[in-house]
Amino acid sequence: MSSQGPARPRLESFRFAFRGIGELFRHEPNARIHLGIATAVVGLAAMLRLPARDWAVLVLAIGLVLSLEALNSALEALADRLAPDPHPLVARAKDTAAGAVLLGAIAAAILGLLVLGPPLLASLGLSR
Repeated sequence: MSSQGPARPRLESFRFAFRGIGELFRHEPNARIHLGIATAVVGLAAMLRLPARDWAVLVLAIGLVLSLEALNSALEALADRLAPDPHPLVARAKDTAAGAVLLGAIAAAILGLLVLGPPLLASLGLSR
């Protein structure tokens, strides 16, 4: 065991992970779009003073979409490095990963409407 102990590699892994998050938002326009939408959702949820349970659902959905976007971006970067020339299997993998992000974003949008819709309508005086 080194004199720095086992905590050093663990801390370094966090540094790499945070660097990856920075790379995601620096280089991926879609990740910035997802982050902007997430910021708007958080602002609206705060304005509506949602209960903790609703916050938990929204945070989970936001985390899912951002995580899927990160995995998609990682797969695309790796695929581009390993197969710079077009290949049908690489295209299928990249399209499938992008589809996973889209499915997650659609589910998150529906969830957002279900969670935010009723209190928003009530705050506007439009609910029954």
